Amino acid sequence: MEPELLERISARRAEVDEIEEQLAKQLAEVRAERDELVVAERVLERVGEQLADERAAAAPAPGQVGGRTMMLIPHRTPDTEETMLPPDYQHILAAVRQAAGPVMARQVGEMLGVDISVRAKLEPLRGKLVRLVDRGWLRKLPDGRFTTRL
Repeated sequence: MEPELLERISARRAEVDEIEEQLAKQLAEVRAERDELVVAERVLERVGEQLADERAAAAPAPGQVGGRTMMLIPHRTPDTEETMLPPDYQHILAAVRQAAGPVMARQVGEMLGVDISVRAKLEPLRGKLVRLVDRGWLRKLPDGRFTTRL
């Protein structure tokens, strides 16, 4: 009986050794992947910091109004309300919203009572529309028409 028992023990030991080898290999792979993830996290943090720095540097400088520093046309954020815009910009947004679809600057001018036949009166309106696009309040389509953001 002893030789049979020794064979079973030897066979089981070989199985356990094989399992140990597989687990050691898996452990090495897991450790290598964990190290790669640590490096990826560091890179992501650095890129995020660089992007934040670039955005801060690219943000328009605030102006002085009534002795207080503020952005005349603030960037649209979830906590920024339309009422923070100057009244003429609020009227422009309302006109674009009331339109049946995307509109040209000329159409917005007509809705606001601007003399659109005079280029010198239409161009400042176009500049305001573009400023609203730059700050995230409106969208400008490739064909030059303006529409509200979704």
